[in-house]
Amino acid sequence: MSYTAFLILILVVAVALILIVMVQNPKGGGLSSSFGGGGAQSLGGVQNTNNFLDRTTWTLAIAMFALILLANFAIPREGANNVNLDNTLDGIESTVPAENNAPITNDSIN
Repeated sequence: MSYTAFLILILVVAVALILIVMVQNPKGGGLSSSFGGGGAQSLGGVQNTNNFLDRTTWTLAIAMFALILLANFAIPREGANNVNLDNTLDGIESTVPAENNAPITNDSIN
């Protein structure tokens, strides 16, 4: 897969994760509580909705983590194989500090 495809998949998973998290409410006022009326029995109840939202959140988070790691390997690196690291310091002159044999006095510190 190309890097662009990974980026698109990461964005889709991120948007889905945002929507799933926004639907949840830790105090029971999210989407799961809206099924608490008469239609809750046909959908499996509030507990099943909470389990579904929790599993979906974890699945999307793990999928995003995996896609980000895989996208790292798909980053285009043109010319990275042509670099010769053995000769990178050729032509660079090294310098050494000059020796100073003068005694340190109070006048030279100020």
